[in-house]
Amino acid sequence: MILSAVAMKTDLLNADLPGAMEEAARLLGCGELVAFPTDTLYGVGASLFDGDAVRRLYEVKERPLTKGIPVLLADAQNVDQVAISLSDQARALMARFWPGPLTMIVTRRAGLPAILAPGDTIAIRLPDHALARRLFRAAGGAVATSSANLSGSRPALTAAEALAAFDGRIAAILDGGPVRLGQASTIVDCTVTPPRIIRQGPIPAEALLKVMAGSS
Repeated sequence: MILSAVAMKTDLLNADLPGAMEEAARLLGCGELVAFPTDTLYGVGASLFDGDAVRRLYEVKERPLTKGIPVLLADAQNVDQVAISLSDQARALMARFWPGPLTMIVTRRAGLPAILAPGDTIAIRLPDHALARRLFRAAGGAVATSSANLSGSRPALTAAEALAAFDGRIAAILDGGPVRLGQASTIVDCTVTPPRIIRQGPIPAEALLKVMAGSS
């Protein structure tokens, strides 16, 4: 099912100005949607525990509800907010590649909004981006986040590209300059044994396999 979007004013917040990051966090806490830079791509996020906000995230992206929304973390310890039963291989991957462009699919903790993802799994990542992580800390430690583009379109690498995609659809865009990597993260499914690489990205498969072999 695809939901319709509701027009609104979108503010462009310069991250170099005092109070911009705090305003972005305030908006997230009020149930609004905010775009921001990460190390890989610009993302658009919603408060993790606000099911209505997560539903609007699907809506503005025109994203099918059958596709889950990943969660970005402020710090490695925040993984316990969203995941349970992490395998030794998952923890080894976290220790080696976080913060960085590695997304892991894990078993999600009970109590998260059901709309985050179908089934009992969730995708999580700790980005290597200081501004994004400051924002997530201010917003409670974790933010439901998808790439800043309409589904099927090219992901945004700058605030201007995010604005072009979401002007009138989200509350604000935190402009932290262009992203560094410009490539979607590597995804590893850690709910199966051995973990399975399901999307190639900035981290070479050989490096992932070496870490997984060493922890088995």
